Amino acid sequence: MSSLKGGKKQPRKQPKEMDRKGRVAGLVLVYMGGNARAPGGKLGAGVRVHLRAPSLFCFIPHKSPYERLSQWMLDISGDRGVLKNIIREGVGELVTQDASVLVKYSGYLENMDKPFDTNCSRKTLRLMKLGEDITLWGMELGLLTMRRGELARFLFKPPYAYGTLGCPPLIPPNTTVLFEIELLDFLDSAESDKFCALSAEQQDEFPLQKVLKVAATEREFGNYLFRQNRFCGAKERYKRALLLLRRRSAPPEEQHLVEAAKLLVLLNLSLTYLKLEQPTRALHYGEQALVIDQKNAKALFRCGQACLFMTEYQKARDFLVRAQKEQPFNHDINNELKKLARHYKNYTDREKEMCHRMFVPYDDNGSAVGGN
Repeated sequence: MSSLKGGKKQPRKQPKEMDRKGRVAGLVLVYMGGNARAPGGKLGAGVRVHLRAPSLFCFIPHKSPYERLSQWMLDISGDRGVLKNIIREGVGELVTQDASVLVKYSGYLENMDKPFDTNCSRKTLRLMKLGEDITLWGMELGLLTMRRGELARFLFKPPYAYGTLGCPPLIPPNTTVLFEIELLDFLDSAESDKFCALSAEQQDEFPLQKVLKVAATEREFGNYLFRQNRFCGAKERYKRALLLLRRRSAPPEEQHLVEAAKLLVLLNLSLTYLKLEQPTRALHYGEQALVIDQKNAKALFRCGQACLFMTEYQKARDFLVRAQKEQPFNHDINNELKKLARHYKNYTDREKEMCHRMFVPYDDNGSAVGGN
């Protein structure tokens, strides 16, 4: 069961104002699972409280573990329906509306050590778009308060989780759930999609920095898809970025910014086409990268790989030797030169064998003279 399918989708609600730390001063809360103790007494299964100021602590009897935990968590929804505690601080900007997020999550029921749902064991995580792929209202509100690299714990009351009906058989009715969420990364896809939908004339009305930002976002999307071995999707994202950069004119003092961005995209395209086993296209984009930077070792290396793939051994050697000149101790370049030497030797051996068979004299019976 996916935790991304909750109760009825609620209209979006902005999280309550919170400070950067997002925690109650003087308190650090740690979910351990199982029974745990804290200064002042046993809190019950799954909860342990470390206090920097023990005098602030008072034991709360006749409360469930989640109720006790909630006393020390920050209210981000305004009605205590979504409570938050930061385990590890993040960096950078907060997640933006309509962003696509890359997260690890685990959901727990009260008094249970094992999660009822988690994606932490998956080898490949997928990007999820806020407002579309994430249907738990509490999770969406929580993500909007997070920064890259942040690890946080949330309590979601039923209206922000699985509602009054729950999600049988795993989630009982009117259940509060605990989620641990790690925000690995996020991309502002909404901004990029809206910009790319504009005409070239409309895009020209925006400053160059806007174009560079959108192109960088498209490239980041391509990188994400590439890491998932989704090379066709990555290729399309890279091409979108390249189109934005190519059709945007810049004043001479800023043209180097455009060229630097184009170089990165061209290198990505060259590598992607190698993965797609299309060496001609890989060579094309690699050579375009060399127009921008004729000594770029990555571009020379990609061109050499493409030529080797097409069995153009002399061209491959020329590119790889130039790459080695730029980076003499690069293992990938040196290994590719060794691979080229092996392929070329096999090629020359086959050529010699073919020539030998062509010029061996035959007798009247069609047998090679001197043969067995």
